[in-house]
Amino acid sequence: MIFKVFYQDTIDEVPVREKTKTLYIEAESERDVRRKLQDRQINIEYIQPLEGAHLAYEQQHPNFHVLEIER
Repeated sequence: MIFKVFYQDTIDEVPVREKTKTLYIEAESERDVRRKLQDRQINIEYIQPLEGAHLAYEQQHPNFHVLEIER
């Protein structure tokens, strides 16, 4: 399954909406997403599963690139 992760670059600062970034990752569950990203120093705000029409919509954007992290 593909997940969209909303995050901030730094853990030490208060999240600011304008600084929120996104990435796409393939994983089995939300827990698996967190496990795969635990080595990165990012502040995960929200993890959204993508499927069906929502996934098709996201795939149309030029910034759509799925991270494949093996663990």
